[in-house]
Amino acid sequence: MKQLLVISFLFSLSFQSLCFAEPAQVVKLDPLARFHPVIAEKGVTVSQEAIASQVGTDILAAGGNAVDAAVATGFALAVTLPRAGNIGGGGFMLVHLAEENKTIAIDYREMAPAAASRNMFLDAEGDVDRVKARHSVHSSGVPGTVAGMIYALENFGTMSLKQVMQPAIKLAHKGFPVSRSLASSLVRYSDYLGSDPASRNYFYRADGEFYQAGELLVQKDLAVTLKRISKQGRDGFYTGKTADLLIAQMRRNGGIISYEDLLNYKVVERQPVCGDYRSNRVCAMPPPSSGGVHLIQMLNILEGWDLNALGHNSAAYLHRLVESMRRAYADRSLHLGDPDFYAVPAEQLMDKRYAAQLRKQIDPGKSSRSKDIQPAPTKVINESTDIESTETTHYATWDRWGNVVSNTYTINFSYGSGISVAGAGFLLNNEMDDFSSKPGSANGYGLIGGEANAIQPGKRPLSSMTPTIVFEPQGEPIVATGSPGGSTIITVVLQMLLNVIDFDMGIAEAAAAPRIHHQWLPDTLRYERGISVDTLNILTEMGHSLGDKPVRLGVTQSIASDKNKIKYAASDPRREGAAAIPE
Repeated sequence: MKQLLVISFLFSLSFQSLCFAEPAQVVKLDPLARFHPVIAEKGVTVSQEAIASQVGTDILAAGGNAVDAAVATGFALAVTLPRAGNIGGGGFMLVHLAEENKTIAIDYREMAPAAASRNMFLDAEGDVDRVKARHSVHSSGVPGTVAGMIYALENFGTMSLKQVMQPAIKLAHKGFPVSRSLASSLVRYSDYLGSDPASRNYFYRADGEFYQAGELLVQKDLAVTLKRISKQGRDGFYTGKTADLLIAQMRRNGGIISYEDLLNYKVVERQPVCGDYRSNRVCAMPPPSSGGVHLIQMLNILEGWDLNALGHNSAAYLHRLVESMRRAYADRSLHLGDPDFYAVPAEQLMDKRYAAQLRKQIDPGKSSRSKDIQPAPTKVINESTDIESTETTHYATWDRWGNVVSNTYTINFSYGSGISVAGAGFLLNNEMDDFSSKPGSANGYGLIGGEANAIQPGKRPLSSMTPTIVFEPQGEPIVATGSPGGSTIITVVLQMLLNVIDFDMGIAEAAAAPRIHHQWLPDTLRYERGISVDTLNILTEMGHSLGDKPVRLGVTQSIASDKNKIKYAASDPRREGAAAIPE
C-alpha cells in the first residue's frame, strides 16, 4: 500500500498536470505515514520538501530515470526550499547505474574565485572577520549547482533539460502555496534577509508583511533565470544575462567573482570512496567532501565491537560512538582538503589497520579528553597502513530499473549569505567560510581546519556533505541516504547506517531514532531528546562533557530496497514538510 507523508499542499499526481495546470490543488495525506516508510514497487523520490518530491516522482512516472528525477527535484527545491535548495550554491551527487553496475561521484562544489587569497578574511589584527567571511558577497564561491545538474543530465539522464526544468519554472512563475515550515523560516530569518534589498523583495510581500501558510509565493525573476537555463543550458547561467546580473551584484558590493570565474567553473567526476562494513559495501563522496573518508574510518573503528550486544543508544554504545567520532574529526582537521590542491591520505585514513590502532586507544569505561587527542601525523598513518551547514538539503531518487541517486547540495547557512542577485532571483552562497580562513580558527560550525583547507584560487572548500549508497554482498544497492546538518552530517549518516545494519531497523525507524554528535572540538557531546536521563548520567560519570540541552541533529532522506526490489522510503520526522512519494 502506497503511503504518503503529511503535507499541507501538493500538486496533482501527474507530470502533465504539474506542467500545465494551476498550482493550487490540495491533497490530504495520511498523517500517520510520517512514521512509516512509503512503499514503492516502481520508483520513488524523497526530499525535504513535498512539492519537489512530487516533481521528481512525476518525472519517474513520465519515463525518466533516477538522474532525470534528481535533476528535476534539484531545480524544484531551488524554488520551494530557498533556505537550502539552490542554483547559487553547489554540492555532491552519487549516482549508481544499474545496467553498468557502476557508481560515480559528481563533484559540483563551489570554487574559490581567481582573486581569492589566503588571508582575504583576516582583519588588521590578523583575526577572522566573521561578517566578511559569512555575510558579504566576498563569502560566495563560484556556484556549481547549475553546471552539476546539467552535467549529470547530459551524461547519465534520458530527458531534455527543458523537460526536467519545466516544473521548477512553473512553480516559480505561477507560484506555490507557502508551507508552514517556509512561513515560519521567513519570519525567523527576516532580519537576515531583510537587510538585503533584493532578498527582501523576493521573500516578503510588497507591503512588508510576512507570507502566511497557504499564500502563493511567486518568484518571477527566478522563473526567468530558470527559463534562460532551460533554453541555453550552461550558458544560460555562466554567460549572458544571468552572468551580467551576478557580476553587477559583485561590483556593487566590491565582490571578487568575475566573468572568467564563471566561464572557468568545472564539474569533476570522481571515484567514490568505498569500504566494507560487516558484510556490506558502503560508498560515499570522496574529498573535497570529508564525509565519505570519515564515515568509513568510523565504521572501521566500530566494526571491532559487537554493537548490537551493547544495546542501541546504551551508554556503552554511545561512548564508543563518541570516541570514534572524536578521533575521526581530529584527523579531519589536519588531513582533509581539495584533492586537486592537497594530497589527502584518504586510503590510509580508511585503512582497517589504522582503525585498529585507534580502537586500541579507546578505554571502554572512560572518556578521552579532546585536548589529549591530536590528528595523527601523516607518517604515523602511512606506517599503520604498511603493517589512515546546517542548512544543506539532501534528497534521493530510485527508479524502476535500479538506478539510484543520492544528492546533497547547499548554500551553506540558511539562505546562504542572505544576499540575492538582484534581477536574477536567487541567493548567493557563503561557502568561502568553509575554508580555513586562519589555521586553527573555527568556521561557522565550530570545525577546525589547517593548511589542507587554506584558501587558494580555484580551490573547493572542504565539506561534510555525505551522500551515501550501501550495497549488499552481491553488489545490489540496498540503502541510499544523506542529511543536512553542517558538521553533524557525517555522524548523522553514520548512525543511520548503524541503525539499519547493526540493529536491523526499518528505514523509518532508523531515521526517527535519537542521535548524538561529537566533533573533537569543542569537547562537547551533543544529544537529542529521547536519550534516557540514566544513560546521560552514566556518560557524565564516564567523563563526557554534555551539552546544556537537547538539540536536533540532521534531517535524513532515505530509501531502502529489499531482495524483491521493493523500495521503502522515509523522510526524517524532525522537520515538517518533507515527503517520500512513490511512482
